[in-house]
Amino acid sequence: MELGDSSAVIPDSFMGYRDDITMQMSMILDQIRAPLIVPVLRLAVYICLTMSVMLFVERVYMGIVISLVKLFGRKPEKRFKYEPMKDDIEHGNSVYPMVLVQIPMYNEREVYQLSIGAACGLSWPSDRIVIQVLDDSTDPAIKDLVEKECSRWASKGINIKYEIRDNRNGYKAGALKEGMKKSYVKSCDYVAIFDADFQPEPDYLWRTVPFLLHNPKLALVQARWKFVNSDECLMTRMQEMSLDYHFTVEQEVGSSTYAFFGFNGTAGIWRISALSEAGGWKDRTTVEDMDLAVRASLKGWKFLYLGSLKVKNELPSTFKAYRYQQHRWSCGPANLFRKMAFEIMTNKNVTLWKKVHVIYSFFVVRKIVAHIVTFIFYCVILPATVFVPEVTVPKWGAVYIPSIITLLNAVGTPRSLHLMVFWILFENVMSLHRTKATFIGLLEGGRVNEWIVTEKLGDLKAKSATKTSKKLRFRFGDRIHVLELGVGMYLFFVGCYDVFFGKNHYYLYLFAQAIAFFIAGLGQIGTIVPNS
Repeated sequence: MELGDSSAVIPDSFMGYRDDITMQMSMILDQIRAPLIVPVLRLAVYICLTMSVMLFVERVYMGIVISLVKLFGRKPEKRFKYEPMKDDIEHGNSVYPMVLVQIPMYNEREVYQLSIGAACGLSWPSDRIVIQVLDDSTDPAIKDLVEKECSRWASKGINIKYEIRDNRNGYKAGALKEGMKKSYVKSCDYVAIFDADFQPEPDYLWRTVPFLLHNPKLALVQARWKFVNSDECLMTRMQEMSLDYHFTVEQEVGSSTYAFFGFNGTAGIWRISALSEAGGWKDRTTVEDMDLAVRASLKGWKFLYLGSLKVKNELPSTFKAYRYQQHRWSCGPANLFRKMAFEIMTNKNVTLWKKVHVIYSFFVVRKIVAHIVTFIFYCVILPATVFVPEVTVPKWGAVYIPSIITLLNAVGTPRSLHLMVFWILFENVMSLHRTKATFIGLLEGGRVNEWIVTEKLGDLKAKSATKTSKKLRFRFGDRIHVLELGVGMYLFFVGCYDVFFGKNHYYLYLFAQAIAFFIAGLGQIGTIVPNS
């Protein structure tokens, strides 16, 4: 008897039974392959190719518009009336509009001093500005710290108000709504909003208020975000690339064409009368900022994006925090689209062009199709064609279109061109969660209104020490992500099949993408630091 002889260990009857099962399964697959599997997969490919073309056309359109904007120098000062504020000896400070600055926060131990200090440092006549700290903290110790910080600035002559609620109804939208009900707000003309990790420069109001003052139909002036920790790790560099494209291209194009762009929820200043006319803050979705912007736009109000004005803030530096943030940012818009699509279509205050832009370009292509096609096509359907050689994906759909889209995205962050391959793999990983969140929003699933505040770590030096201590407390649920590992196993298996039996030759991509999913599944993305 030889050692490797399986018949000596496994009875012949069992071997025969196993072979029969294998043969039967093979026959069943062969029988349903032609009438079912091939047509369904081919249809899925056609649908994905259609979505890819939709996304491609949108990206090319925005690329052309932003090129023309740069070529002809269409600066905000040329599109809207702008005159710097000047002192009036006769009327004094009364010529300056009253400005409310709102800072919503929730258990922000690491950053509350930064945001409050930056807001109190805004240059504006002291009797024409009110700083309003909306503290929803549930930790009594943090509440005490924030209140003391407000008292400290008040003792220096700053008009600062510390406001709390006895509940967290509506989360951020609820806090902002309650803040607008205060009696002293009735005398205010404009409201600037900064999240707890945002630090505006002292001249922020001098650069934004004149636009609102001299353009009565202008409702919002939105500033750009500047990331203070973009070089912390590879994950923050990838986030910077995605968000830089959003600000450099998407927001600029929407502003330059007078079409529509969304309020980013922070680093923007609103005309209070426009905010009120639009219906104020609503907490029906997790994107209260986008909700308000769409409603104000449907009332005929205009928005301005100031790309030259940057406000410092912090990117999520842990994979867990980033996943929660992306769930909210993907689920919210899809759910808002579900709630407002009919209202947008039947609106009589705006042009057909604006309706088409908001519904098709802003919502369908950017907030739904972009997420779904990235994951379903490149991580599910394209790999599946390896098993079904009868279904082929044209090279223009598998290679050319995604390559052009990727290159167009690179214009936002030229310094990270050498990281483009990593960005592609990272975006595909995140598309898993964005797709899941998009469907939850469209179908109003169980987590549709989930709101988890993005963790902020504040001081960069303290941040590294915090991360070191966290690594010592390993918890399975925090560091092991089953979904990512499952997709990684699927891609790795397909890659192996392609090496030995396939003809599509996608194995290099499949293995690279599988590794990216494995790294994410083990919670290690936030620990990788780029060389430059």
